[in-house]
Amino acid sequence: MAAVSLEQIQPLPANGAQAQFCYAFAAMACRCEVVLAAPSAAQGLQLAQLAQAEVQRIEAKYSRYRADSVLSGLNASAGGAPCALDAESAALLDYAAALYQESGGLFDISAGVLRRAWDFRSGRRPSPDALQALLPLVGWPRIQRFVEQGQHWLQLPAGMEVDFGGFGKEYAADRAAAILQQAGVAHGYLNLGGDMRILGPQSDGQPWRIAIQHPRQPQQSIASLALAGGALTTSGDYERFLIEDGQRHCHILLPHSGQSVRYFQSVSVIAPLAIVAGSACTLAMLMQQDGEAYLQNSGLAWLTVGPSGEVKRCDLPGEGAGVIGATHTKSDKLNACAS
Repeated sequence: MAAVSLEQIQPLPANGAQAQFCYAFAAMACRCEVVLAAPSAAQGLQLAQLAQAEVQRIEAKYSRYRADSVLSGLNASAGGAPCALDAESAALLDYAAALYQESGGLFDISAGVLRRAWDFRSGRRPSPDALQALLPLVGWPRIQRFVEQGQHWLQLPAGMEVDFGGFGKEYAADRAAAILQQAGVAHGYLNLGGDMRILGPQSDGQPWRIAIQHPRQPQQSIASLALAGGALTTSGDYERFLIEDGQRHCHILLPHSGQSVRYFQSVSVIAPLAIVAGSACTLAMLMQQDGEAYLQNSGLAWLTVGPSGEVKRCDLPGEGAGVIGATHTKSDKLNACAS
């Protein structure tokens, strides 16, 4: 198991029977926080370490940056013999297949190879030739999956790879939340770089106030929501992007062309699970002009910031707006604990 190294313990004002504590750690290339109510800081720390260990387990297993991860092993097998899958990996691939079907092929976990052409630090888009060279390596239907005598197998064509980055962080938030709930935590939340999973209301029964960052004004919120359960995630064009000839190009890429999406500034969704909320955000971003209709039909609460900054929302709880201060935001740069 990965080493546990909490950065800080910050007690929050006690609003009820138990004090609330905030524990922070780094994982998945972002700041993560566990906020929970506990009889003491030491007992809270033990619980937070359970959540941290689960997040780091998933990171170690599915990181594309670690040569020893299960994901890297699968990708290294491309062009060779089929790879046996454990139950968790098989379930995540089933989820990826469902996303591919629901999105009409727009959500494709084989599209990660397009990162080889996009260098957002360069400030330049990749050449058409560079993208054309990679597009033959994108295509979920070409990936073979089968079951023999109860064993799940995956076979990748030569040069292809899969990447769980489109929902891995959200999955980790859900798994860590499940472990905390099994341990009896009823008040708190997890924040993995802005992907929020709520464990329950504050210890006095009041909901948490959670802000959504304005996609063009990082110090401002676009809305402040009152949540006592479920999950809130946001996707947008403002964290990894480049601007060329006055046009913004972000990290969310269309699998059929290799080009960046260019419609919504951001999409936020509330759902029972973080993986569902995150997938819905990404799907809407990928669908571009058709994303609003998809959200309308999803049955989920949502907020979008359109190409000209226009805000649309549906069924958001406890809406409000203001300067980000003591509330949480999508940005991991603004990570003050909830009031």
